[in-house]
Amino acid sequence: MRRVDYRDLIGGVLITLAGIGTMYHSLTAFQVGTLARMGPGYFPALVSGLLILCGLIIMIPAFFRAGVMPKLEMRPLVFISLSVLAFALLLVPFGMIPAIIVQTLLSGMADSKLSWKGSLVLAASVAILATLIFKVGLGLIVPVIAWPW
Repeated sequence: MRRVDYRDLIGGVLITLAGIGTMYHSLTAFQVGTLARMGPGYFPALVSGLLILCGLIIMIPAFFRAGVMPKLEMRPLVFISLSVLAFALLLVPFGMIPAIIVQTLLSGMADSKLSWKGSLVLAASVAILATLIFKVGLGLIVPVIAWPW
């Protein structure tokens, strides 16, 4: 019986599928153009190709080594999904800093080893760093702090 590294196999398949889906969307929804005259779909298609390549690089060696089947843990799945949803829902009405803080705190709850103090320090650090990078450095047009009331 042939054993495979299921963790890398599953991860490689998921990354490859994400790349294929993104590649399909970028090639059908946007004009790609040429290398000399890139269209809006050129860069997403290029990044999708790299994503597919990375997925294959992870997936193919998994067939040649043994590994255990990973068990699905619900806590990280739920809290990471909630953190992404919270960021999407809070960004426009409350601004970048509150959305990042809530997202980081929810993501920190996915790991049972991270303390509340560690989560707060991480949330503050990520919020400050993201503000410096995206608002100050890149001039992103997103309010830093906004209150909907």
